[in-house]
Amino acid sequence: MSTMSQTSTPSEPTTFKVLPIMIALLLSGFIGMFSETALNIALNDLMQILHITTTTAQWLTTAFLLTLGILVPVSGLLLQTFTTRQLFVASLLFSIAGCLVAALAPTFSVLLIARILQAVGTALLLPLMFNTILIIFPAEKRGAAMGIIGLVIMFAPAVGPTIAGLVLQNLSWHWIFWISLPFLVFSLIFGIFFMQNVSKITKPKIDILSILLSSIGFGGVVFGFSKSGEGGEGWASPVVLLPAIIGLIALILFSMRQLKMKQPMLNLRVFKYPMFVIGVVMIFLCMMTILSTMLILPLFLQKGLALSALTAGLVLLPGGIINGLLSPIMGSLFDKFGPKWLVIPGLAIVVAVLFFLSGITTTSAIVLIIVLHCCLMIGISMIMMPAQTNGLNQLPLELYPDGTAIMSTLQQVAGAIGTAIAVSILSKGMESYLSQSSMPESVNEMANAMVFGSQHSFFFAMIVSVIGLILAFFIRRVHVKKGAAQAPMH
Repeated sequence: MSTMSQTSTPSEPTTFKVLPIMIALLLSGFIGMFSETALNIALNDLMQILHITTTTAQWLTTAFLLTLGILVPVSGLLLQTFTTRQLFVASLLFSIAGCLVAALAPTFSVLLIARILQAVGTALLLPLMFNTILIIFPAEKRGAAMGIIGLVIMFAPAVGPTIAGLVLQNLSWHWIFWISLPFLVFSLIFGIFFMQNVSKITKPKIDILSILLSSIGFGGVVFGFSKSGEGGEGWASPVVLLPAIIGLIALILFSMRQLKMKQPMLNLRVFKYPMFVIGVVMIFLCMMTILSTMLILPLFLQKGLALSALTAGLVLLPGGIINGLLSPIMGSLFDKFGPKWLVIPGLAIVVAVLFFLSGITTTSAIVLIIVLHCCLMIGISMIMMPAQTNGLNQLPLELYPDGTAIMSTLQQVAGAIGTAIAVSILSKGMESYLSQSSMPESVNEMANAMVFGSQHSFFFAMIVSVIGLILAFFIRRVHVKKGAAQAPMH
């Protein structure tokens, strides 16, 4: 990767020190993603130590997603109001505060506050990371740069459960956060010295009503779907339906308001660009598939095959490492060949793997699970970054903050929806199996019920992937001319 990049404005050229900027962003992003998945593997321990139920423990994830769902849509406004350095430092300060509070947390309530602080840091960092890359890299090199981001985003969640498993065997769960803390502090100090201001500050007018509608809209949808995934609540429950319906109404009102405003909080005119629209839908479907599968597979390994948390983490490690290593390679191939020859075969692989996963049983070999998971991760590495980069490439410079904010927001919403539906299908499948069993409380029957429910969840993920595969045939390469934006679709 080159260490210097130039972007020219009508007045003067700006030189960016690309390598230090990337190191600051990637290190802080890695630790943020690591602590997210590392905590998931510790949920069983937390439930016993803090004397909380599964539903209560779920709030550690729900609160995190809810905070992201509220804050990420506002990131487009923040990127145009504050400098890159200001947002980076603010992001790291929130992450450090959250990490320190979590490391010292004596009770569940304090840990929940820590998770919200961490989510604020992540909500500021993710859109900033993508927006910065769009500015400091020319279009012909963005694929490789996005691939390196992909390495961090996929590799950190892959090693998280394994490292957390090792920590939990020897130390308390607090050490998951103590391990992360020095890296975050180093990232902050490094960023203070080397982070440059790359984005253009336009100071758009802050519209309180837009922020309120956006927060109620995205927050309501994420909260509603998250509650449906808790197991105790059905899809027809008022706790699920009411927030989701209020959220949808708020989103419709928010969209109508944005289209009428001269200076919208989130410029929805990005949806005039056809490849951006396809990219957004592809990422949405992909995140639903990935996060639902990544939630169900560890549960299947631990409760269906009776593996320990550490062993389950080790089973999933090779796939995560392969995905991380392939992301930069796929980014370079995207720069050379475009998205179609990566996205279509990638989705075909994902569909095939999920078809095989929908037939797994308690007698399925561990080696088979590892191979299938590795193939799944190979397929995902061929889809995510190419579809995302191709879509963002079509936008003109002034719409980058809005494009990255919309993509980052919808990833969180897709994750909430995907995991909620997958857990709901898993729960219903298990209930259906146990209701017909003569010994529903036996260990073997519980394991069989988990397998039955998991099969149905994987089949749901396969259907989502098939929709993505059909859509992939409409994707075409965006050719970006230097100094010229793509023409929007009329």
